[in-house]
Amino acid sequence: MDIHEVIKAKLIKDYEVELVFDNKKKGRVDLKKYLGHGIFKDLLDKRKFKSFRVDSELGTICWPNGADIAPDTLYKEITHNN
Repeated sequence: MDIHEVIKAKLIKDYEVELVFDNKKKGRVDLKKYLGHGIFKDLLDKRKFKSFRVDSELGTICWPNGADIAPDTLYKEITHNN
């Protein structure tokens, strides 16, 4: 299985993010189910959640506290929901 990297990410609302991958696949994912535990606990604060950015070295979105979600996990989310 090829691993595709996130190249763009945009907050849509609340915890929903629109992602674009390096193969031009695009989709939306609600990330709330990943929040609330461990390093992701603080990201339930919407102000902190929206501070994500795309890290080109990791190929995914990450937050200033060091949290990130694997790009293959995000890719599965958008391909199984579309």
